[in-house]
Amino acid sequence: MSSNVLESSVESLLATALADVDGTAYLVNPDAETFEALVEELDEAGDASVRLFGDERMFKDVLDDFIVASTAADLMTAGRLELRVLDEPSNTLLVTADRTMAIVDAGDHVAGLATEDSEFVDSATEQFAAAWEAAEQFNLRTPAISRVRESLSDDIGANVADDFDAVLGSMETARGDGDGLDEVTISLLVAAKNEELLYDISKWGEDVGIASKATFSRTKTRLEELGLIDTEKVPIDVGRPRLRLVLGDDRLRGADSGELANVAQSLMAS
Repeated sequence: MSSNVLESSVESLLATALADVDGTAYLVNPDAETFEALVEELDEAGDASVRLFGDERMFKDVLDDFIVASTAADLMTAGRLELRVLDEPSNTLLVTADRTMAIVDAGDHVAGLATEDSEFVDSATEQFAAAWEAAEQFNLRTPAISRVRESLSDDIGANVADDFDAVLGSMETARGDGDGLDEVTISLLVAAKNEELLYDISKWGEDVGIASKATFSRTKTRLEELGLIDTEKVPIDVGRPRLRLVLGDDRLRGADSGELANVAQSLMAS
């Protein structure tokens, strides 16, 4: 027997295929788009947990985006997503307890070509369960987004955490990659919007696992050179004065949190 699925996007296909899954499914050799769609689908709905076999290079490329990586980290902490490295070539497959499905992208539509033959499904499940035990785990170092939000609110302030969320929510990706905004840049911008100390935001970032204090310092210097932020010296009782971050451009100062990313990216490109 078969129960094929035809959808307009891989997101819709995964939503349909995982809707009735109660337990663990295997997703084998997805491309980057399918991996991203899976993270979004698991984050939004469903009770399924997924063991994902993937190419190591693909993992690194996709998880360079902080938005995807921090959400994936949340799912991994909750036990709903596991990542292991695929060493053998394979079709893109979704294997559940009662169905094995090949995922085929045909451009305008994505098909899930499925069989529910119990003998075949049992054989596939046993095969990938054994392969899973032998596969190398992929270690994700990005902190979970829930931990980032909670610690930012507790350690720096609720306003900063709200602004951080609003900036992320306005962005499709958070990679940096020379032109865009990564998680360190976003942290510094929202800290500057709220006139927080560089010491506090960089210590928080290092403690939560976003980046080292040195990376925060280098990024601060780059943003200063671009005119996006400025600093003011704040005397302390003992030691060198600390630096308060402030926004360095009127267009940024006039932007709300949801506009901050677009304005900053425009300034960086000019």
